[in-house]
Amino acid sequence: MQNQVPVSQKRPVTGRFAPSPSGRLHLGNLACSLLAWLSAKSQGGRIVLRIEDLDAERCPRVYADLLEQDLAWLGLTWDEGGSTGGAHAPYYQSECGDIYTQSYRKLEQRGLVYPCFCSRSQLHAASAPHTSDGNVIYPGTCRGLTPEEIAEKRKKKAPAYRLMVPDEEITFTDGCMGTHTENLLRDCGDFYLRRADGVFAYQLAVVVDDARMGVTEVVRGADLLSSTARQLYLYRLLGLQPPRFAHCPLLLAADGRRLSKRDGDQSLENLRAKYTAPEIIGKLAFAYGLQPEPAPRTPESLVPDFAWTKVPKQDICLPEGLF
Repeated sequence: MQNQVPVSQKRPVTGRFAPSPSGRLHLGNLACSLLAWLSAKSQGGRIVLRIEDLDAERCPRVYADLLEQDLAWLGLTWDEGGSTGGAHAPYYQSECGDIYTQSYRKLEQRGLVYPCFCSRSQLHAASAPHTSDGNVIYPGTCRGLTPEEIAEKRKKKAPAYRLMVPDEEITFTDGCMGTHTENLLRDCGDFYLRRADGVFAYQLAVVVDDARMGVTEVVRGADLLSSTARQLYLYRLLGLQPPRFAHCPLLLAADGRRLSKRDGDQSLENLRAKYTAPEIIGKLAFAYGLQPEPAPRTPESLVPDFAWTKVPKQDICLPEGLF
């Protein structure tokens, strides 16, 4: 069975920044934020800032505060969210446990959730299939455990909880990457809704939050493209209207390495000491095909000519010496 997700929506455009503040903002985060801002604003839309600090220990509030300062300095202002607040609070995921629990219970009551006792090391050591990015496609090891087996395993280990998925294809049209299809069972597998320590999983939290905040357009990195089918399935199960998606190519270092928070030279902390905000925005706009040269620009000046057709579909290596 194939489920074609419609792309036409008549709701007012609302985009979002949804960073995970486990360190200073780096160029990869910033590129997604810039494209999300430009896409929403070019359609007369709004931007919500949500802080994805599900794992509060890894995401101290100081990084969220610095992130807001960096975004404001760059001119990537938001209309609601973060420390500014607004009508759809809370905007910090660490404060949303009760909200996520309500949706989790709905899925649980339908018999779609089951405990999983598999460890990460067991899954990676097993012969289960892996996705191209190295993630394990869960083979359903714990799906058929009897109540007695579950009770016995609980004596030794607290379980995580997974959502059962059907053998079904989900197809959607991505605003940057085009048509994309995944089979929930074969390409994704039953996926986590809640960790063994009680922390809710990204897949559930992001769906619940985007829906309750009225987000109509999600712009994020291409590394999250494979999450979309799972999230669209959750939208359907929970009776929520899905947003449109646009997955932008990842920004790579000149040697082809993926940029991360470990790349201190590409963090805003260091870039702010070397460049003005318009210089940083202009260089990123050049890298993403939005202007022919790396001239300084403000985000506002890029709005009139923004189009997804200009953005490459392949990951982008930063030219040597651009930053």
